[in-house]
Amino acid sequence: MPGLTPDNGVQSTYQPSDLPNHLKNGDFYDVLTSSRAQLLLEVGDAGDILQSSQDGWTEFIRRQIEYILNTVLSEGSQAAKQELRLIGVDALQAFLQSNVTGPPLQWNPVRVVFPKALHEKPESVRRIQTELVGGLTVDGEAAYKLTPHVELFCLAKIVLNHPMIVDNDDRARWEKMRVNFWHQRMLSAIAPSLQQAIYSDLQYLETAILPQVSSYTATEQVEFLLERAAINTYHGFDRKAREDLDHATKLTGLEYVLTGMLGKRTKFQENELSQLVVLARSCNVEVSDERISPPVTDPPKPQTLVLNDDTLLESIAFSKASSDGQATQDESLPPSLATLDPANQPILEPLDSIILLSLASSITNTSPQHGLTREETLPYATRVLEGGSSNWQIYTQALLVRSRIEGYRTRTVERGVLQLQALVDQIIAETTPENASGESSDTSDGAGSAMSTTFLPRAKTSESAPVSERLKYIYQLATPARWTLEAELASRWVSLGGLRTALEIYERLEMWAEAALCWAAVEREDKAREIIRRQLYCSKLSAKSDSPDSTMAEEVVDEYIGEERDPLPTDAPRLFCILGDIEKNPDLYERAWAVSGNRYARAQRSLGKYYLATKHLHQADEAYSKSLKINPQNQRAWFALGCVRLELRDWRGAVDAFSRSVQIEEEDAEAWSNLAAALLRLPPDEPTTSSGIDIGDADVHSEGPSHNHTTEAFVALKRAAALKRDSYRIWQNLLNVAGTLSPPPYADIITAQERLIELRSSVEGESCVDVEIMEGLLAHVIASAGDDEESATSVADQRLEKYGLDHMLTDLIQKRVVPLITHSCRLWQLVARLYIHLKRPSSALDAYEKAWRVTQNKPGWESGLNSTSEADGGGNPEKAWNSVVDAAIDLADVYESLGERERTEGLVGGSGELVCKQWRFKGRSAIRGVMGKARDRWEGSDGWSRLEGRLALLSPA
Repeated sequence: MPGLTPDNGVQSTYQPSDLPNHLKNGDFYDVLTSSRAQLLLEVGDAGDILQSSQDGWTEFIRRQIEYILNTVLSEGSQAAKQELRLIGVDALQAFLQSNVTGPPLQWNPVRVVFPKALHEKPESVRRIQTELVGGLTVDGEAAYKLTPHVELFCLAKIVLNHPMIVDNDDRARWEKMRVNFWHQRMLSAIAPSLQQAIYSDLQYLETAILPQVSSYTATEQVEFLLERAAINTYHGFDRKAREDLDHATKLTGLEYVLTGMLGKRTKFQENELSQLVVLARSCNVEVSDERISPPVTDPPKPQTLVLNDDTLLESIAFSKASSDGQATQDESLPPSLATLDPANQPILEPLDSIILLSLASSITNTSPQHGLTREETLPYATRVLEGGSSNWQIYTQALLVRSRIEGYRTRTVERGVLQLQALVDQIIAETTPENASGESSDTSDGAGSAMSTTFLPRAKTSESAPVSERLKYIYQLATPARWTLEAELASRWVSLGGLRTALEIYERLEMWAEAALCWAAVEREDKAREIIRRQLYCSKLSAKSDSPDSTMAEEVVDEYIGEERDPLPTDAPRLFCILGDIEKNPDLYERAWAVSGNRYARAQRSLGKYYLATKHLHQADEAYSKSLKINPQNQRAWFALGCVRLELRDWRGAVDAFSRSVQIEEEDAEAWSNLAAALLRLPPDEPTTSSGIDIGDADVHSEGPSHNHTTEAFVALKRAAALKRDSYRIWQNLLNVAGTLSPPPYADIITAQERLIELRSSVEGESCVDVEIMEGLLAHVIASAGDDEESATSVADQRLEKYGLDHMLTDLIQKRVVPLITHSCRLWQLVARLYIHLKRPSSALDAYEKAWRVTQNKPGWESGLNSTSEADGGGNPEKAWNSVVDAAIDLADVYESLGERERTEGLVGGSGELVCKQWRFKGRSAIRGVMGKARDRWEGSDGWSRLEGRLALLSPA
């Protein structure tokens, strides 16, 4: 086979056993110029790259790997696999050094990776690099087209993903997972195929690395957990990330707590207030009265900007008592943390610092009810920065995390954006070679290798960290690549109104999709449309404006309505979708789907959204279904599909969709609520096999499939209410569903009714109280209290539960319901029955009298006019009259029943005084008052006769 002999003029004296040491020390050039590496990379002449296979360089490398393992090194195949794996790792590390961490490579990867015959053919090199970038496209998601030194990454990708190298090798599988995750991060969005491959490797590695009996050290286990947490955070699985971080914390022995300490935050603050602070201590750090002695020379670290605010202090000035460890009275703090000085904490171990930074990064929600807010994440980054870090890259990541948090606070937004700018400048300066050798920038750095200006002075070599230190924790930190960081800076400028600055960044990076979205965000859709169409279509005006990479400064008025470019850019599916969003044209989404080879899930999601908005529900269902076949982990797509199926009355399909939605994102309250709505509408005889709801703790009995659907809906609504406590609609639905169960979950009913009153009482008043459910609750409590003495033999827990329900209902009615009652007779009667149950006859009689006044004060009953509401007779004058008659007679009965009872409450309770001595007089007065008002209209009616009869009974004997 041609090309197995190194022929690039590089002489290597290194033995295969030296490769691990060179890799550990960052000597990537020595590894890639070793005889084994050149055996893999070199070919006889430049034409072999293009002629060895139709797929070009990547296929040539694959064939070289197979040839080496099968023939050349067949006697030591296992050793050969390890050497090739290390070469792949070396290429990945060199790529990360040149694009993420720095310092700049002092050698040209093109002259090392590509054959010697191509070194003087920059056009061929650029063409191969363009093909390599295009080859990184997965599921329609393209990599950054100006990725510097992409040949290094592709070499690592090919080697570390080769089946012959990965087979039955845990270390190789770990490296494969790493390179695939970096591939995922290089794409414009998450690629489902890569995500599946990454999580498949994670599952395999978990069984190999994390068992209690494992060949891996505790440090390696922590590193794996931190990498998996970073992967989960990137894919949006924050809960899983927190579980991994908690596991890592236990393994390292890190002790930390987010607490409050007295201190001052502003320059003019007089009183010390509780300030959020993270107290943290690594396992092997001894706490004493003095801080741990720092090293003789502080390790180099990036420069940090001071706040320089006219109000805020540079850092919290903790009180002297807090600094001496005397103000911490919280007994929940571990003793080792209670004595820490919050302003002078010991330095953390590198992995412990990463845990704190990962905790801050894993929190994406900003709502207080979803755990940590941005205010609560800042102390984690502050602890790493102020406590110091022995690793350059960890300190850099801490500055990045802090700048992200401070970008949303008015007083710190300036430092946040300037610190981000300084980090971007640092990364660019640290990853851009000085090009002193005079090599062509076309083959050395695809993003431009000119010397760049920096916000802060460049660090001297003595002030900078070596590459080995920078890359030591790069996989656990998941630091973004330089172009990603620049795009983040541009996005920050957009949020601050710096549109021109942001556009300049996007233009320099040739991120045309982001530039178009930037214009669209400021309602300049005409500019956004022009930018996108310039990338996809040819011009009909002039050749000058026909270049897809022409700058936006060229004010050329062109519609770009010519034919599609050939070839289309690698990110064409995304560009077609953005153009479809701007022009509201579904054909563009279809074109994006076709260009991607039916793999770009976003195209079908956009189609589904368009069809849903235009009420073409069947087409929307089909589009969302297609997108989910490609990317089944997209929670929002499952939610949207469930909403479409609710509109189509496909209850079974809606249950399936919302079930998948809540399985992916357990904290989506709307998905839980909609799942309950779909379950309630399922046919009674249709079982639910995929709802994923555990009804074991529902405390209700299932009586047939229909009742089981209701039980599942109830459990789903409880989960929704717990996640979204401010939604009165969810609480109302929970109350309604709970009332239909048998037996009803009484405690949940009371909780739901109480929460409804809190949310809606100021708007709806007494109407927010469900009278029927409250009456049922009271009836249950009264019936339970009226059981025979034999019921006393029940289990003590059940009696306690019954008594607890009694107290809960009493508190609800007395403290929540009574203050709301204005004109509801039934609610006052409910209160009266409760007081009778509580053996408070005076209060019960008072409630009955108020119920009577509400009834008597309703207009129109005495004349038969204005009785239009259902409660007043529904427009039937005689019915309204009879309701007042019934109320008057009932009041007389209450007087007779309660008037002669002994008072049990107040100062006269137990003194023998009657509840109402003049109960006969009051009863007669109530009836006579009704008869006096209604004499002209209702005298001689049946109701009149009933009143006369009851009045006679109240007359003295």
